[in-house]
Amino acid sequence: MRRRPDGDRGQVTIEFLGMAPLIILTLVLMWQAVLVGYAYTLAGNAADEGVRAGTAAARGERFGVCQQAALRHLSGAWRGGASVRHCDGTGYVTADVDLEVPVLFPGSIDFPVTVHGHAGAVEEVKR
Repeated sequence: MRRRPDGDRGQVTIEFLGMAPLIILTLVLMWQAVLVGYAYTLAGNAADEGVRAGTAAARGERFGVCQQAALRHLSGAWRGGASVRHCDGTGYVTADVDLEVPVLFPGSIDFPVTVHGHAGAVEEVKR
């Protein structure tokens, strides 16, 4: 029995079609991991900016200034699921920012997972 030289014709196409869903799933999972890491980066940066503004503000207006500064450094899609808490302290000012992790891109459905950013700084003394 003799085999034709082009007997495997189309095999690469069939293998690619079989692997395509696995390749796409792997890329989606990698992108989601990038979004989780980016959410941690944004939460930490927003907390830093809030503390920076809060240490320079007077004690009575600290929370409002801290919250506005923290939220100002988030884009609109990320700001929707953000919350700022604990923008206070005496001597040592702290801020906590919570962000919801989106599914595939910001502004879409959010995972039931929240990432936390925390920052603190010594209060500035005005003389």
